Amino acid sequence: MKTGMLSDSRVFKCDKIFLSHNQGLYLYRDLLAVLSVQQQVIHIFQVTSDGRFIDVRSIGRFCYEDDEFMLTCVRNVDANGQPIIRPYMETCLNGLKHRILAHLWRCAHNEGSALAMGRFYQHVELFRALRMWKMQLFDSRILLIKYASEDVVTLRVPDPNSQPSFFIVYDMETTKVLAVFENTSEKLLELFEQFCDSFRNAMLHSPAQFTCSASSNIFARQIQRRFKHTIVNAKYGGYTEAVKRLLAQLPISSQSYSSSPYLDLSLFKYDDKWVSVMERPKACGDHPIRFYSRDSGLLKFKIHAGFLGRPIPPTGKRLVAFTFHPLYPFAISVQKTKCRICGELPHQASYKWCGTYLRTCYDCSSLSFTPSCNLLKMCPIFVLN
Repeated sequence: MKTGMLSDSRVFKCDKIFLSHNQGLYLYRDLLAVLSVQQQVIHIFQVTSDGRFIDVRSIGRFCYEDDEFMLTCVRNVDANGQPIIRPYMETCLNGLKHRILAHLWRCAHNEGSALAMGRFYQHVELFRALRMWKMQLFDSRILLIKYASEDVVTLRVPDPNSQPSFFIVYDMETTKVLAVFENTSEKLLELFEQFCDSFRNAMLHSPAQFTCSASSNIFARQIQRRFKHTIVNAKYGGYTEAVKRLLAQLPISSQSYSSSPYLDLSLFKYDDKWVSVMERPKACGDHPIRFYSRDSGLLKFKIHAGFLGRPIPPTGKRLVAFTFHPLYPFAISVQKTKCRICGELPHQASYKWCGTYLRTCYDCSSLSFTPSCNLLKMCPIFVLN
């Protein structure tokens, strides 16, 4: 950032990596994890002080660094040393999936009942068809990986978080699967509520990981209990559905939560409908967001998320995302407005001036201004002569 020069780069060919909200990336101190959804591989890099990437390991098809070498010793290779059978043509299980099935088999075997073994063999094909969807680093050696069906991973279902999924706790150094949880596991929800700060990793610069979370803040715990109570008592709800909704947050993407003291619910009281410690776009209100002191109840400061001193544009739903400095009283707001024509949320937008402006995306802004054009009909102040 000081010199403005590119230090290093990595190219992933014929691949699919979810970059929105850092879903496919996770940075823990100097370790960078990249999830390849297409190749079903997690690449681990070490970032040096001068900005270089060092290949540490790849988890998926192989678990140990020398697994590929051992495999080529027993398989036929061509003149260039490449295997004749390509990886996408392999019918056997990859290394990580094999360890997951082996862990589930041991759990069923340790129960010592025929019912447990029968349940394992009944669902073994379901586990074989699972695909890696999301991941996060707990520390420098423990991974939390979320598996789901192929339709969920490729986003071909309307509500992916309501579909069955599984969480895998994996040790990268020993290549052992430590635990397997379903997305309806009450035990995993209890661990998440008690050690929420360890899941978020929002204060890696500090030795103490105590942010404004349900495990360390009574007011945040009240908000989570109210949310759970709402789902339990809702129509088509219930306790199992509430567990699914809460565990849908896992794995938590890197840099998703703010550690700013101005968002600490033990210091300030504010409406979490408009702003929260989770840095995600929220609805933009017409009135400023007010922050009150917990001790005195007095108004301390306000944040204007809209168009201060200007009329509100005649557009659709407006969204705003806040990024707070971890220590200082500084925040950046990024406002997004949906296109007036197609209703999509464009990454970039252009303006059409006709007394005021009409926000459109690039696809809709290419339309010509003719009396029969739908763009003119959508403009609320345009009048044909």
